[in-house]
Amino acid sequence: MEKIFIASDHAAFEQKEQLKEAFKDMCEFIDLGTDSEESVHYPLFGQMIAKKVLEENARGIALCGSGIGISIQVNRFKGVRGALCRDVEDAKMSRLHNNSNILCIGGRRNSISEIKDIVKTWLATEFEGGRHQTRIEMMDK
Repeated sequence: MEKIFIASDHAAFEQKEQLKEAFKDMCEFIDLGTDSEESVHYPLFGQMIAKKVLEENARGIALCGSGIGISIQVNRFKGVRGALCRDVEDAKMSRLHNNSNILCIGGRRNSISEIKDIVKTWLATEFEGGRHQTRIEMMDK
């Protein structure tokens, strides 16, 4: 079973908890927090998940209210390809062509049903490789 790191700020805490339950048979979630709806700072959780994904050559799911802040934070780390996905097509293409290793989601931007569909697509889609690998390598120069 694939290990997936997951983290959120307070604005997407409930969605994070629902994802852990919905996909518990599909992957092993390593929850990096937050642990409640009490206000916290998303950069701390973005930093944590980016470091873990890089250290363990894993994938992660990062959530905040809009998804924007956490996606900016995770992408400050060389080797992270965080993709802010608003629909299943974004999720599919982020994996096929960009080999995204952190899925970023806005808990306040999509319904939980839409979020589950995005996650399901992202988890199931493999990187296409080929010409896209050259582009991935260009990003880390």
